[in-house]
Amino acid sequence: MALIEEWEKTGQKLFRYRGQLPVLFLLAELIFLYFHPYRGTPWFFYRSLGYLLVTLLGFLIRIQTIAHAGEHTSGRNREKQVADELNTGGWYSMVRHPLYLGNFLMWLGGVLFTENAWFIIFFILIYWLYYERIMFTEESFLRKKFGDKYLKWSEKTPAFLPRFRNFRKSDYPFNTRRVLRSEYHILLEVPGWFLALDIVRQYNITGSFAPHPFWVWFFTVSALLWIVFRIRFKLFRNKH
Repeated sequence: MALIEEWEKTGQKLFRYRGQLPVLFLLAELIFLYFHPYRGTPWFFYRSLGYLLVTLLGFLIRIQTIAHAGEHTSGRNREKQVADELNTGGWYSMVRHPLYLGNFLMWLGGVLFTENAWFIIFFILIYWLYYERIMFTEESFLRKKFGDKYLKWSEKTPAFLPRFRNFRKSDYPFNTRRVLRSEYHILLEVPGWFLALDIVRQYNITGSFAPHPFWVWFFTVSALLWIVFRIRFKLFRNKH
């Protein structure tokens, strides 16, 4: 098998299971936090809010990308590549893979919680090796489907690091319904992730399950919002 075909085949397999990668990293991080010798520091909570902001920045990039993308593009499909058209506006005018950039920042915020340089470097390397194949497979698919249009766009648009001076407004208005339908589950995932990290870290330091009240309230409020959206979407599906 030619190397290019092997990369495409591998990338397609990784594409199907890309949703499991955050779970594996969360488990690895919890284990690391449990065994790493930490000491309580008075300023850690404020630094952890900064890490949360990194995650929320990644979430914001995902929201903006999905909200202004064309239909049947930039989705959460797992089985195969789908693109009825080539997105070139909004975030796609600045970077070819804005969703993966958003994912990287979302997960990086949680990984920074360890405050361990080696663990952070390990995460960056694994993320790059994993998603490099997926990005290669996606670009191969888009190149075959859109031809010269894709080549012209890719020549001036970086793969992962945004070129902000290239920004061009999207042809599509902000689609609130699409964002809520696609991303509401993050209301549980992000607060739950940070709460779990703080619980394990505090247990490591104090020997008791005593997370900071902020993370408890953050998770509680977000979980209530998640329930509201979940019920709303179920009722909407039942009506249609």
